Amino acid sequence: MNVTIDKNSGYCFGVEFAIQMAEDEMEHCEELYCLGDIVHNGMEVKRLYNKGLRIIDREQLQELRDCKVLIRAHGEPPETYKLALENNIELIDASCPVVLKLQNRVKHAYDGGKAENGQIVIYGQMGHAEVIGLAGQTGDEAIIVTTEDDLHKIDFTRPVTLFSQTTKSTKGFYHIKALIEERLKQANQDSTQPVFDANDSICRQVSNREPQLAKFSTEHDVIVFVSGKKSSNGKALYNVCKQHNSNSYFVENEEELEEAWFANAASVGICGATSTPMWLMEQVANSIAAIEAEPV
Repeated sequence: MNVTIDKNSGYCFGVEFAIQMAEDEMEHCEELYCLGDIVHNGMEVKRLYNKGLRIIDREQLQELRDCKVLIRAHGEPPETYKLALENNIELIDASCPVVLKLQNRVKHAYDGGKAENGQIVIYGQMGHAEVIGLAGQTGDEAIIVTTEDDLHKIDFTRPVTLFSQTTKSTKGFYHIKALIEERLKQANQDSTQPVFDANDSICRQVSNREPQLAKFSTEHDVIVFVSGKKSSNGKALYNVCKQHNSNSYFVENEEELEEAWFANAASVGICGATSTPMWLMEQVANSIAAIEAEPV
């Protein structure tokens, strides 16, 4: 049985940058606080915890004074920076440049659309760290839509500016875009249709992985997708694998592997999310190889 790790899987630039910043900082201090999981992968969070990275939530942040806190790749709303100034907290800002650029675009669109009574709509996961940061640029007035069921939140008689969470599915974004366009037409049949500005703000490092994974999935008998269960990107990319290879399985680590998956497989492909470390995919690959090596 041939076991291959997808060379295009693993950390995106933003996650790799944040983890490197954390490790560099921890060389000079015993503990470093991080606002939320630095990456949506429990195995990597545990590894970094053993190095001194301590995860805190927003309530805990309010109690901290005179310390250092890492801002992860997902970015943060303006309120976080304001609180840091008030509490003399030094922020180690590892926000992904792609996310920071999107935050600026959202704020510019929000400020510019006030005169026309416009609405900012974000296609993303409610409560996701990146979405919280994006909505914060609008004073939390942005409308968050995840599925078609959320479209009732939009007033289709007013201008709409649409953005996407950077790690969402490209197919999903264009589906939502088409639905909004159709509802704008339906709501304004007897009058001029409001302005609709749709911005595909999905990270290309993420969106390019969809066709890459689709191809990779067809090249192997079995696909093992490695990702943290909290990862929005992981869920989206796993679905791509499943669509192109029904023998695709989602695992968080090697302990979740089942021997029966590989009974008739000549080739196994290992792949993962933008939040999946290469060392974890290698552990999974080694475990699969060990399964084959076991005596019958």
